[in-house]
Amino acid sequence: MSDYFGKDVFKLGFGLMRLPQNEDGSINIEETCTMVDKFIAAGGTYFDTAYVYGDGESEIAARKALVERYPRNKFTLATKICSWKATDEESARQQFYTSLERTGAGYFDYYLLHALQVGNYLDYEKYRIWDFVKELKAKGLVKYFGFSFHATPQLLEQLLTDHPEVDFVQLQINYADWQNPEVASRECHEIVRKHGKSIVIMEPVKGGALANPPKSVEDILKSANPKASCASWAIRYAASLDGIITVLSGMSNVAQMEDNLSYMTNFKPLSASEQEVIKQVQQAIANIPTIPCTACHYCTGGCPKRIPIPEIFAARNKHLRELKASGAKHDYKKATDGVGKASDCVQCGQCEGVCPQQLKITELLTECVKHLE
Repeated sequence: MSDYFGKDVFKLGFGLMRLPQNEDGSINIEETCTMVDKFIAAGGTYFDTAYVYGDGESEIAARKALVERYPRNKFTLATKICSWKATDEESARQQFYTSLERTGAGYFDYYLLHALQVGNYLDYEKYRIWDFVKELKAKGLVKYFGFSFHATPQLLEQLLTDHPEVDFVQLQINYADWQNPEVASRECHEIVRKHGKSIVIMEPVKGGALANPPKSVEDILKSANPKASCASWAIRYAASLDGIITVLSGMSNVAQMEDNLSYMTNFKPLSASEQEVIKQVQQAIANIPTIPCTACHYCTGGCPKRIPIPEIFAARNKHLRELKASGAKHDYKKATDGVGKASDCVQCGQCEGVCPQQLKITELLTECVKHLE
């Protein structure tokens, strides 16, 4: 039961960020319509898009596949306003009206300030976006508003203290990030619930990483239930948490939709024994070996190619811990900007001669090239 919305909501939300594509990269509206039909037939209601998804194509697809084909009271639609696409208060406000025109929805059930983090949250104040969204709610153009969040628990606490008027928060939550200090899913969940807000979950399958997890993780899940997909464990874990409105899944084809509906149509929270399986999986992830570099930088002083070895190893460890390469590749690119890359290593071995940890640095750099370049 949601705190704010007065009724149970189908626990699976249809994320419209990764819709099926045609060969030319455009959204396949026909297949999207099929997915929408299956979702609504199963009882689904929550659709999630954003001003920036597909440079606006996602909102247009929402109109064609959903809004123009179903009565407005048969679904709820969420979209988002983003500070980084605004240059001033007027351009920020225009995003809402552009989204309204693209979708043809008439109003938005859920409206979010998009991806608040350390580098942009002050822009939402500068452009008076908080005040604007409150105005929209007062006019009935938005039913509920909140924000999606990608930052520290400390900033989350500050935002909810400064803006107690928000109705809900969208958080990145999955079993792999529950105790991950860089994401802090558990702590963020606890802060939102302490403030009495409901939660929409994003990234329950960690961008697809938990649908195809490392073999050590897959073996545990398949041993517990050979018939259940790895993705089902991740989504059911998220949906079993307290205070959840819905769990978003960015589905890209009919097969993914059918798999998700197979276990979410008549959703059952994880049992006590299934929760124990998740704990085993979390431990298996924690046991994934990382590079034991202490960042002493002894290795870098004599490197003829000026390779930032500790920073490269930190990016590789992020890849190993988080099970996906996107953030790690970003860190790698930032670390090697203007200096040497892992592929520039000439195998001179001077770094290995001074490494207190006696790491096989040249071999490890070769691995970094494979996964990060």
